[in-house]
Amino acid sequence: MMLKLSGVHAHYGHIHALRGIDVEVQPGEIVTLIGANGAGKSTLMMSLFGNPRASAGRIVFDGEDITGLPTHEISQRGIALVPEGRRIYPRMTVLENLQMGAVLADPANFEADVARMVELFPILGERKLQRAGTLSGGEQQMLAIGRALMSRPKMLLLDEPSLGLAPLYIKKIFQIVRELNSEFGMTIL
Repeated sequence: MMLKLSGVHAHYGHIHALRGIDVEVQPGEIVTLIGANGAGKSTLMMSLFGNPRASAGRIVFDGEDITGLPTHEISQRGIALVPEGRRIYPRMTVLENLQMGAVLADPANFEADVARMVELFPILGERKLQRAGTLSGGEQQMLAIGRALMSRPKMLLLDEPSLGLAPLYIKKIFQIVRELNSEFGMTIL
């Protein structure tokens, strides 16, 4: 089992956002959470990283209970999140954004990892020195995914990966998700 949430509850102050959530994700699976706005999908993703911290229940990743770990230690275990709304660093270049994603990775792999991102997302290679805030929404989403992949995660969390994107970019994003899963065996939630 790659990820198991058992009876997870989470709160934002007095608001009880998650109520007894159970989810299991096997290695190499793509698992999709579907629900209305406000149903708790983003809260569940953020709770995996301890923000908000699970107020009850248990989160186990790769056989280890990570429920109470600090966010940076959870990231070090091999989980990467592409947050809703992309949250790239707009004033930094595309390359600098990729560097931010590589903070936890072995520096010896940096050039190879950048080359892999450019192979997955050719537009990032063309725009490597361009400020990220000047990219289109679809290009920013590709950059956000590339940034997350620079950490060489075991599991990739995608929060609303198609939000606000043109159909062409949505198709490209989901094609890349399938490719990451089939060619690299990446587990994706």
